[in-house]
Amino acid sequence: MEWPIGDLAKATGLTSRTLRHYEQIGLLRPGRIASNGYRFYGDAEISRLYRIMSLRALELPLATIRLTLDDETSLAGAIETHLALLEERRDRTNQQIAVVRHTLDAVKKGQPMSIDDVFAGVDQSQYEAEVRTRWGDEAWDRTATRRAAMTAEQRQAADKESLDVNAALRDAADDWEDPHGARLQALVADHHRWVTAYWGGRKPDSESYTGLSELYVADPRFAATYGGDSNAAIIRTAMRVWIARNLT
Repeated sequence: MEWPIGDLAKATGLTSRTLRHYEQIGLLRPGRIASNGYRFYGDAEISRLYRIMSLRALELPLATIRLTLDDETSLAGAIETHLALLEERRDRTNQQIAVVRHTLDAVKKGQPMSIDDVFAGVDQSQYEAEVRTRWGDEAWDRTATRRAAMTAEQRQAADKESLDVNAALRDAADDWEDPHGARLQALVADHHRWVTAYWGGRKPDSESYTGLSELYVADPRFAATYGGDSNAAIIRTAMRVWIARNLT
């Protein structure tokens, strides 16, 4: 029995895009590709996909899963690596709990706090599921790999840059800067470079950067970051202008 890619996606809850990504990275290839390009999966592929999904449930990275499936003897090693990662995450969570408790205590006592202090306990991994859903596994894996390779000082510098880039956009919108003007256009250029670095070196093209600008308005969390709906709309317009000038 063969399953077409659409039926397999529907049965597993994955997307056709995800299955094609698995094919591109050599994780799961279809059993047959018809002359019209349609992909079909047989029993062997279904069995491999079952193992992939089981290992994904353990939060193993895709690269580790591929090694595990290609080399059966590495399964124990992969699980040991995963256990070490979980223990590291536990330790990091405990550190964050201590930071957040300190922050909360300072706020309650009315002590002055910098923006860096306030956000010191924020865990970026809380956005993993959302990033994987919106932009695919590769987008998250690239970003997570980049961040994991950083030293503590580099992560602190990257977090500060994130705050600075977005605060500058918010301040410009607060000042009702012209979206076509030099100030906002320069800030959007900085923002595009920051997104490129955050995405592990992949420059957002016109489509993806336009989608990001729409998200800033549609998602109230992003709108709040930029000071509200009206500010987010100004920034979206500025991004569209920059896209028309630089990405088309």
